[in-house]
Amino acid sequence: MIFHAFLIKYAEIAIKGKNRYIFEDALVKQMNIALSKIEGEFEVKKEQGRIYVFCPEQYDYDETVDALQHVFGIVGICPVVIYEEQGFEQMAKDVVSYMKNCHPNYNGSFKVYTRRAKKSYPITSMEVSAELGGRILDEFPDASVDVHDPELTLSVEIRDKIYVYSQTIKGAGGMPIGTNGKAMLLLSGGIDSPVAGYMIAKRGVKIDAVYFHASPYTSERAKQKVVDLAKQVAKYSGPIRLHVVNFTDIQLYIYDQCPHDELTIIMRRYMMRIAEHFAKQSKCLGLITGESIGQVASQTLQSLAATNEVCTLPVYRPVIGFDKQEIVERSWEIGTYETSIQPFEDCCTIFVAKHPVTKPNLNVIHRSETKLEEKIDELMKTALETVEIIEID
Repeated sequence: MIFHAFLIKYAEIAIKGKNRYIFEDALVKQMNIALSKIEGEFEVKKEQGRIYVFCPEQYDYDETVDALQHVFGIVGICPVVIYEEQGFEQMAKDVVSYMKNCHPNYNGSFKVYTRRAKKSYPITSMEVSAELGGRILDEFPDASVDVHDPELTLSVEIRDKIYVYSQTIKGAGGMPIGTNGKAMLLLSGGIDSPVAGYMIAKRGVKIDAVYFHASPYTSERAKQKVVDLAKQVAKYSGPIRLHVVNFTDIQLYIYDQCPHDELTIIMRRYMMRIAEHFAKQSKCLGLITGESIGQVASQTLQSLAATNEVCTLPVYRPVIGFDKQEIVERSWEIGTYETSIQPFEDCCTIFVAKHPVTKPNLNVIHRSETKLEEKIDELMKTALETVEIIEID
């Protein structure tokens, strides 16, 4: 069956009061961006408290639904058939025809829900629902009416034309991108950080990202893996500016000068400093990491406090209370898992101490970092100046 439009359902946006239009406009913008990649001219319109996508005569249904399912802010996508308004008798025939096409031989429970957006229509919503329900029962004798808990709800909207739909396809939920500021994601090739970026983006935050590369200890394939992860996240978050930082010289210098049990913490502190530099350049309001309490040595509460100390921007850790299995399940859902498990190591796994400190003492860490003062500023400056920027669309 050919669907002429999609009714877009949202949740949180509806309770935004006087600012609701701002969120609706942001949602429409993101939908237009998503649909621009699909062949055909789509029209996204706000109409009487509804958002509709009106489709061209020829379009790819599956591609269109997939594009809309990647737009944060949408909780439901309802494929709609539109009929000309030619009086009640014709509407009844059209609705029965819809049922025969979309739900042939239907034998479950149902109800008809009518919304009369055109208030001049001469029959009340309840009367329309009751009469249409009777006509459907005539054609589907094994079906039954249940107005409280039906297996199928057939919705009929009376406007200048008649809109009919009965299916709701699940959307991504969340808030439209760009409605809650911008943040910088520390993106590695692992499972956790892409999930963290996705979860923050789902709350309406636009994200950029920074990746720390350690050539030649990490390969170009490791970098490509991170680019591929950024592309997957960008399907939901929109364009990402990925900063690829050459971190090798800094890591080697820390490795040479500092106690090995403190390597992970000290390296992490310099990563946070660099990430914050680019975050401020990009007018970000915070940093995002994929850290989860206790997962590894650098993610104990004491270690997290030690890395936080070098930041002036807030650090958001959306998977902080997740266990590994929960993060893995989410990565499967968003399509990043298979890429994340590719066997290409990043800088976080190359320079790992055999017995890392799990409860770092900040005074001790500060003393160790004084050993770096002779050369670290120069190395940091070089890393910042030689950053590679990759625009992920």
